[in-house]
This record gives sequence, C-alpha cells and structure tokens, in this order.
Amino acid sequence: MSDLRGHSPRRYVVDVSGRRVLVGLTLEETSEFEGLDTSLPVRGGEAQGAELVPSAVEGRWLELYDKHDKAWIQWKADLRAGQAGNSPFFN
Repeated sequence: MSDLRGHSPRRYVVDVSGRRVLVGLTLEETSEFEGLDTSLPVRGGEAQGAELVPSAVEGRWLELYDKHDKAWIQWKADLRAGQAGNSPFFN
C-alpha cells in the first residue's frame, strides 16, 4: 500500500454551520480522519515493493480519504461546469 499522506493537499471548506470540514465529510468524519492521520506511522523504504494488508486503522483512514477524494473530484468537476452551488458534498 502506498502512503498517500502528504502527497495530496487537504481540501477544507466551511460547511453550512460555519465549521471547517473536508469536502464530502461530516464534521465528525473530518475530526476522525485528522486523528487517524496523525496517529498512523509513516512507512519508510521497507514497505516499497511489498503489498501489505492495511490495519483496521489504516483501512478506516483509506475509507475516509476515498470518500473525501471522490467528493473533491466531483466538486471540482461541478466548479468547471458552473454547478458548484448545487453540490451535495457540503454536509
């Protein structure tokens, strides 16, 4: 598994309640993601070339990251199409 942390920008927005959240995640999911992100060990060169099974914590981090990343991609596409105001990704 590749370590995606630090390779993609964090994409925060302000939700309808004025709270800073990651696009596509709720406030609770954003908080959980940030906690997981800081608690995961950084993998070094020993993991290169090896297909490692993610731990439960890593799996949850990947699940939240994937949800966020898909929402970000769709939001950017909506922006380009001029439909950003109708986006369902702001929880």
